[in-house]
Amino acid sequence: MSNHIRANSILPAHREDIELHTADGVTLVGELARPLDREPVATLVCLHPLPTHGGMMDSHIYRKAAWRLPALAGVAVLRFNTRGTSSVRGTSGGSFSAAVDEKYDVAAAIEYAEFADLPNIWLVGWSFGTDLTLMYGLDPAVSGAILLSPPLRFSKPEHLDAWAAAGKPVTAIIPEFDDYLRPAEAKERFAAIPQCEVVPVDGGKHLWVGDAETILDEIVRRVAPDVPTPLPRTWDGPIETGDMNAYADRTVAAFSEVEVPKPLRDQRPSQD
Repeated sequence: MSNHIRANSILPAHREDIELHTADGVTLVGELARPLDREPVATLVCLHPLPTHGGMMDSHIYRKAAWRLPALAGVAVLRFNTRGTSSVRGTSGGSFSAAVDEKYDVAAAIEYAEFADLPNIWLVGWSFGTDLTLMYGLDPAVSGAILLSPPLRFSKPEHLDAWAAAGKPVTAIIPEFDDYLRPAEAKERFAAIPQCEVVPVDGGKHLWVGDAETILDEIVRRVAPDVPTPLPRTWDGPIETGDMNAYADRTVAAFSEVEVPKPLRDQRPSQD
């Protein structure tokens, strides 16, 4: 009997709590989800939205990726809380650094995936996570990058230039009604990366509410092109149900009056 895959559906996978240890001595909490019965064909390292506005490793696109993609696409999903960020998994050490010290978090996640012999590592950034991807994700172990709702708020032209020079694939998935960067402007800004594919999503908004299936399909098409898409919307095997109440306090409304942090101009990130 087939079960419809719903927002809170958890498909079978090998899931383990992990810790990442940064070069500046911070411990980050996370989870690695892998296919249960085969080696992964690709690996997603997920960099979440602003923690000051509810972003965390459980932000819904990443939660659904970890709950579905190991079974549906054979893709491993590594997600974690950047410094000072909390979720059901726990709270990472350190404190939010406005895209400065988070460079160590990105490096630790890539290093973990590499040392765990996870194949075909792709960075998937969302909002603030796209800035971290562009600023710090150009690592020899990384195959490419997927950017969800990139605001280009902390990253600079030189970061785009570096990705352009590297020639690694970049896909920017842009919601039609984004709060920060809409498709027409995104095409202009990302023209700095000739190999960047800009994918507009009709009707989409910054938080992708109602668009999870579309986004997961677009991700799988890039990282695992041999996997048929759209992905199945039903599942014939065992299925569990996640607790959605755990995320009720992370709604957009809860952060409606919280100022979005600005880049720390006097603490420009070093390039080491």
